[in-house]
Amino acid sequence: MAIFAPNLCNVRMQVVEVGTNATYQSEFIQFPVRLYRNDTYWIRPLDTDVEEVFDPARNKRFSNGECVQYLLLNDKKETIGRIAAFVDREIATLDNDQPTGGLGFFECIDDPLAAAALFDAGKAWLQSRGMEAMDGPVNFGDRDRWWGLLFEGFDREPNYCMPYTKPYYIPLFENYGFQDYFKQFTFGIPTTWDKLTSMSQTVKDRAKRVYENPEYSFRTLDKKRLPEAAQELRHIYNAAWGGHSGVMEMSADQAQLLMKKLKPVIDEKIIYFAYHGEEPVAFFVCLPELNQVFKHVNGKLDLVGKLKFLWHMVIRKTNHKAFGVVFGVAPAHQGKGLEAAIALRMPHEAATNPAFQYDELEMNWVGDFNPIMVRFVSQLGSTIVKTHVTYRYLFDRTKPFKRCPVIGRKK
Repeated sequence: MAIFAPNLCNVRMQVVEVGTNATYQSEFIQFPVRLYRNDTYWIRPLDTDVEEVFDPARNKRFSNGECVQYLLLNDKKETIGRIAAFVDREIATLDNDQPTGGLGFFECIDDPLAAAALFDAGKAWLQSRGMEAMDGPVNFGDRDRWWGLLFEGFDREPNYCMPYTKPYYIPLFENYGFQDYFKQFTFGIPTTWDKLTSMSQTVKDRAKRVYENPEYSFRTLDKKRLPEAAQELRHIYNAAWGGHSGVMEMSADQAQLLMKKLKPVIDEKIIYFAYHGEEPVAFFVCLPELNQVFKHVNGKLDLVGKLKFLWHMVIRKTNHKAFGVVFGVAPAHQGKGLEAAIALRMPHEAATNPAFQYDELEMNWVGDFNPIMVRFVSQLGSTIVKTHVTYRYLFDRTKPFKRCPVIGRKK
């Protein structure tokens, strides 16, 4: 497929489908490396993490969806942009007023017409598959990866599998007609009590009451019982998140696969479960922030890359940032202080373990459509250090635009 459009210098540009062309596949990976070569904070993603999204053998979304990748070439056949478009039929109509597809992995030179050529290509492909809107930039997969356009926080390194994008992308999206569907906040917080000076006393008091309640207990993860932990996480996750806008319930197989994928990088002392009696009722899953290690391997986990990973991760332990992956409390136990109690397990660990290596925690992906969670995380003494935006573009430009529904508010 080829689409042509004039750029600002009246030179023809060509949008080409990547498909199985090995040169184009390589360019899809290499173009951002050149584009960001002078950006201090950009960290090159692992090639395999990007390639996995577009591999039907590794990405389960292909079982009920499809995607396409495009490059934008100038008249010299040089790459000046890339984009991918996705249809996931399981979620295309989930909590949407119209079938909605996705655009992602957008990278482009600072040229509005170049960006428009890429957006037009994705839009045409999505329309041909019955979509009436597109969200972007998003992932052909779960929300915890490659989701959102960086809006604030350009002076901080990206977390693992989270986008770091150019500031000029904001007007490229908004001038084309994309509108803010929701914002995702990343909160930063120190892990030691002496630095948690802005924490709400109310939060401390609520956590203390839970700790003093003998009905509740807390445990860190035990790698020897990962299958059981996977099922406990699934039980809590589905109770806490199942049915929320755009969120599907986690299957037993998905839970086991998640734990299997996390196993090589799990640090048992920063994954916490809470129990009411023997029933699992809350979890807080944190990991070492892997980009602090992967930034040393230049996108490659070959033999040299694996040796560098082991050196920084295991031997030197050069990473001092932890990353909040997912947090959940069963509805029956929400509002009782359990949220505060489990969130403060890390400062407790830091205070009692001299070998605790993490002095900073970033809590990722707190949506502005969840004001209760935004308020709670703020009360912990954290501050917003990054903001990403997920945009939506309605193909029918006369149709009223609606932001993502707020959790707990009637539509």
